[in-house]
This record gives sequence, structure tokens and C-alpha cells, in this order.
Amino acid sequence: MFERLIESRRTTDRKKSLGVGLTSLVVHTAVIAGAVIATLNVGQGETTAKVDTTMVYLPQARQLRQKPRPLQPVNLGLPLRGFQTVVAPAEIPSNIPPVNLDEKFNPKDYSGIGVEGGVAEGIVPTGEVYLEAIVEEKPVVLSAPEVRYPELLRQAGIQGRVVIQAIIDTTGRAEPNSIRIVRSPNPGFDEASRNWMLRAFFRPARVHGRAVRVLVEVPIDYRITSA
Repeated sequence: MFERLIESRRTTDRKKSLGVGLTSLVVHTAVIAGAVIATLNVGQGETTAKVDTTMVYLPQARQLRQKPRPLQPVNLGLPLRGFQTVVAPAEIPSNIPPVNLDEKFNPKDYSGIGVEGGVAEGIVPTGEVYLEAIVEEKPVVLSAPEVRYPELLRQAGIQGRVVIQAIIDTTGRAEPNSIRIVRSPNPGFDEASRNWMLRAFFRPARVHGRAVRVLVEVPIDYRITSA
């Protein structure tokens, strides 16, 4: 018989067992700590205050000039000498309309000469001011000086269009008291525009071959071009 059992001969390595146990402890501790940290962040919303967009309203610059008054149509009382236009009916009537035997027909009213909407026996133009839209021949610039660009505005790179209003008399000149700036990108352009209008020469507007005074609006463009 054996004096000792085979299993009783087994010897234990204490250093190896201690290392395995320490490693297992570290791994388990790390796993538990990670789980705890993960559960702490769950369900927590963002608590920082958000800054909303702030809108700042800047005061508008004070208007330098009053708004231009709307042009009042010229009341002529009677239509200008001109012609009528025959308009075909959009729907053909099924019955014959009544005939007015007292109505007079003047072939000259349909000659196409003069202002559309007028009649051959209309009124003769007088010295009153006409709108540019109703004259037969509109005024045309025949000669004008070169537009003088204000040097300070040129250096600042300011450009734009000035709309100037004036009454052109029967000689083709602008009446000084009638000149008015309707629109301007900068007040610095106004004086140069007025001087241009005073020195410009127009072909007068005409109604039935006669020169008439007419109210016009003329655009003046200020553009910086490279040399």
C-alpha cells in the first residue's frame, strides 16, 4: 500500500494564486465602477442656460427732405385734338342695338393724327403745364454739359441715380423755380444735378405742332468707371 495518497502530494503555489486573485479583483472593481458612472449620467438633461438671439433695432436716419407730392393730373376740360380708336366687342350681341340717328360721325376723329382719345375738333394748347404722358411730341435733350461728379462722393465710392423733376418751357429750357429733386442716393448729388438741369437744352414738347410747357422727370446716373 502506498504510504501517501497521490492527491496528497500536490503542492500549492501561493505566489501564483495571489496574483490571479489580485487581477480578478482589479477587473471586477473596474467593471463595477464603470457601471456606476454610466448610471449616474442617465436621465440628466442639459441644465446650462441658453442665450436666445437678441434683435437690436437701430433708429432710422432722419429724412433729409419731405416726400414728393404726387403729381396732380392736368384737367383740360375738353379732350385734345386727336383721334378715336374703334374697339371690337368681346362678345357679339345676339340682337341689333338701337341706332341713334342724331349721333354724328366725323371721319377725321379716326384719322390717327394727334393724341389718342382726343377728337379732331378738340382744344388748342395754351400756356398751361402738360404732363409728359399726354403730349404728342415729348421733350428730348439736344445738348447738355457733362455731369460733374462730386469729388468727395467719388473718393467715398458712392454711386446711384438721381431723379430730377422740372418744367421745360416752350424754348426748351428748365424753369429754375420748378426744379425739384425727387430721389437721390446722397444729398451731395443734388447741387450737381440742379446745375446740369439748368444748363441742359431740350427740344420742346409739342401738341398739334405747337410748343407747350411740360412737366418731366429726368434720371441722372452717377457711376464710377475705371480709367
